[in-house]
Amino acid sequence: MKTLCVIPARYASTRLPGKPLADICGKPMIVRVYERAVQAKLMDSVVVATDDDRVKSAVESHGGKAVMTRVDHATGTDRLTEVATTAPYDGYDLIINVQGDEPLIEPELIDRLAKEFEGNDDLMMATVKTAITDEEEQKNPNNVKVVTDRKGYALYFSRSLMPYPRYEKGVSVYKHIGIYAYRRDFLLKYAAMAPTPLEETEALEQLRALENGYKIKVIETAHKFVGVDTSEDLAKVNEIYASIK
Repeated sequence: MKTLCVIPARYASTRLPGKPLADICGKPMIVRVYERAVQAKLMDSVVVATDDDRVKSAVESHGGKAVMTRVDHATGTDRLTEVATTAPYDGYDLIINVQGDEPLIEPELIDRLAKEFEGNDDLMMATVKTAITDEEEQKNPNNVKVVTDRKGYALYFSRSLMPYPRYEKGVSVYKHIGIYAYRRDFLLKYAAMAPTPLEETEALEQLRALENGYKIKVIETAHKFVGVDTSEDLAKVNEIYASIK
């Protein structure tokens, strides 16, 4: 199974303009994400998909691969699909989407996600969750929550707290991590689907798959991530990188 990792990176951001180029201990954030992704052992290729020459130049100046995509894509999935249908990246079987604002993504987790598809021809889409115990993080709408069935398939994603703790039954709250894997054929079908009501209400694109009756496998990780949505997130990530160094 030939696997491609694509890192969508849109320059414009309402909460943090120029986010892909935000500095993390001396390197642009998009470069930090790329450096982690290329450490995954099961990826045949890794590429950044961007709509801005500055992002492309930043990646290439640090030895990475980047391609230009259209500026009018409504979602990261649309950008991902453009790459998956354009040479030389149109011959891959599995597409892994690592968000460009996840500079703490674990290479081992990318490989684990790819392995879920080995010997499972019925699996079309998969993603990741991690438990969150801090009450403020649980209530934060920037942290997308996910609940799954007993076989590990998503029941729902929401920006609201899920499940609502009316009774204390020891049920964990899980944060959804911004990394997806798709079989290429399903990705093209998924991207062609019209937006759905729940998707537009929550502003969560993955709900489109659920509303159309498709299953999403969700694997669990103990790793903790800080997706960069705000200047506060960026400061926190810089502290973590500084401690690592």
